[in-house]
Amino acid sequence: MTTFDDRLDHVLGAKTAEALDKGLNLRTVGDLLRHYPRRYAERGELTSIAGLEIGEHATVLAEVRSTTVRRMKTKYGSIVESTITDGQRAMTIAFFNQPHRAKDLVVGKRGLFAGKVTSFNGALQLAHPDYKLLGADEDDSVADEFARGLIPVYPASKGIETWVVEKCVRQVLDLWDGTEDPLPEVVRARHGLADLSGSLRKVHRPADWAEVTSARNRLKWDEALAVQLVLAQRRIVSGARPAPRCAPRPDGVLADFDKQLPFQLTAGQQEVGEAVATDLSGEHPMNRLLQGEVGSGKTIVALRAMLQVVDAGRQAAMLAPTEVLAAQHARSLAEMLGDLARAGELGAPGHATRLTLLTGSMSTKERRQAMLDIASGTAGIVVGTHALIQDKVIFADLGLVVVDEQHRFGVEQRDALRTRAGEGTSPHVLVMTATPIPRTVAMTVYGDLEVSALRELPRGRSPISTNVVPTAEKPAWLDRVWQRITEEVRAGHQAYVVCPRIGEAEAEDDIDGADDPSLEPPKEDKGGKGDRRPPLAVLDVAPALAAGPLAGLNVGILHGRLAPEDKDTVMRGFADGKVQVLVATTVVEVGVNVPNATVMAIMDADRFGVSQLHQLRGRVGRGSAAGLCLLVSEAPGGTATRERLDAVAATTDGFELAQMDLELRREGDILGTTQSGAKSTLKMLSLLRDEDVIATARTEAVALLTEDPELRAYPGLAGLLQSLVDAEKAEYLEKA
Repeated sequence: MTTFDDRLDHVLGAKTAEALDKGLNLRTVGDLLRHYPRRYAERGELTSIAGLEIGEHATVLAEVRSTTVRRMKTKYGSIVESTITDGQRAMTIAFFNQPHRAKDLVVGKRGLFAGKVTSFNGALQLAHPDYKLLGADEDDSVADEFARGLIPVYPASKGIETWVVEKCVRQVLDLWDGTEDPLPEVVRARHGLADLSGSLRKVHRPADWAEVTSARNRLKWDEALAVQLVLAQRRIVSGARPAPRCAPRPDGVLADFDKQLPFQLTAGQQEVGEAVATDLSGEHPMNRLLQGEVGSGKTIVALRAMLQVVDAGRQAAMLAPTEVLAAQHARSLAEMLGDLARAGELGAPGHATRLTLLTGSMSTKERRQAMLDIASGTAGIVVGTHALIQDKVIFADLGLVVVDEQHRFGVEQRDALRTRAGEGTSPHVLVMTATPIPRTVAMTVYGDLEVSALRELPRGRSPISTNVVPTAEKPAWLDRVWQRITEEVRAGHQAYVVCPRIGEAEAEDDIDGADDPSLEPPKEDKGGKGDRRPPLAVLDVAPALAAGPLAGLNVGILHGRLAPEDKDTVMRGFADGKVQVLVATTVVEVGVNVPNATVMAIMDADRFGVSQLHQLRGRVGRGSAAGLCLLVSEAPGGTATRERLDAVAATTDGFELAQMDLELRREGDILGTTQSGAKSTLKMLSLLRDEDVIATARTEAVALLTEDPELRAYPGLAGLLQSLVDAEKAEYLEKA
């Protein structure tokens, strides 16, 4: 009898198992059976080519329209090039020095074609794809594989294509006798759910769409309930650990700060501020997520919270993702506080506090003094980068942790400060993000956090217009980009040019500050095989602009590898207007505030995620003049890549973009693999379509744990948690 825990090498053989492990991280029967089809193709329906994403490994069911064999112009050998179509759009597939392929790729033939989607001469292409043709000449095994009306198409990788996975699944299912259902019968009956063993068989080998729907509904429930049970357990645990109470004072530093504010808080800032103040006054740790548009005033809310904690005799720490942002926060907070941040200095109020900055690249003398101020309690507010997380940093009495741009931190990094309060207590936590989060994400990823949102922008913010510059179709438009930047500078304004890479080396870590996995440096195009060129780099683009279309302008460079003093010099020069054009990586994504900057050109914009593009363009239009953001891309029109850029250009509403992002991108790890560092085992649940399932599972989880906090009466559910949310993932959920 084959079980979930059996190793695949015992079932499929060592060679096949090794390939599945290496290519797809599948090691056991359970891993393989939980590797669900991404979609289903029908023999009579072709795959939509328009929805393909450049850089993805895709499988399409298409028909051969034409095939040609020609000699290469510059090298010895031949190219077989076929055009395949879905009936609406076409793409090419190419093979180098493999003339025999022409005998397979006969006009009118249909088949599954799998490979990496690239762009060549402005058109989509699969270079050297694997393929499986469908037709009367198929051998018995292939004919059986595709005999049914629905063809499962699996997530695949190079060397392990969908038809290989399908064959392995078929072999395993022939040997597998099923498994005990982890969901209590009463839960299945309450929600009309099918049994697990039958659902696993149907999701892989469905007879019709009704079986697909039934199987998916059940498998989604497993994942949703597992996550919500873990989150509910963590809420129970975290609620049992007290927090330092920080009640507001009517005569403290916060009251003085509010009196000297030169502007009125927005209604949203006042409402969120009151909620935060109430949380800080309680004995249970505040765990609040504050999301808001770029420029919506989250920093003021955070500062007022920190001052309430200081009034209670405790310390507050703000964790920023980069030194540039940490230094900017320290400067802006000090400016807003004025004398209130100069405790002990002549003329400062008696209840004033001190603000200390701590970063990893400070001099030994500066670091020693900063750490002394933190340990002694002299510093009421501490701003820093990852340096704050080091064990050597000791707080006198940490009452509040503010995490700015939480998506740029790993879980362990964010969690480290939460353990720095007094023994047996946990500090209050305020997590901020300018990347709006849809409700389903908040319920799932941030299920243990209260969520607040700032939608109202402060007065004085100027409109920002965004345009896509499609250089593959209209190469002359790039010249117009540099003309517009020159015009803005001549009018007395400044500009950003953002690149995805630094350019010092072709190393994996050459992407600076990227939080999007799509920003991995592609391999260099060699031999015309269709791979994308490397991303444009700051150290290449800046000198080319200074010597070419932007000659005569003062062009500065900013990236994460500059020495701290050089970063500071560049930023001060840009803030003072001496640097007219700043060529930078995504270190300017958050926190950088130069009101005179009115135009931004984002190079290779298709290599950035929607949230990054929205954050980046928020750097312009911060003054009285309108802002302009230009998304420069070689992505062909009609692709999912261009559709994403067009969506960003169509609206500046970050909450609308967050929903668009879910609709446009591939369904992936709902818990965020880039944050957890672990491979997700949650594959069926959709944040876009399954809000009702997530909400119902949340209610069910609370009811089950209220009845049985340790799930002693439900051993199957405990096993489900282990199989779908492993120890590392559970720890991630607790810390996130």
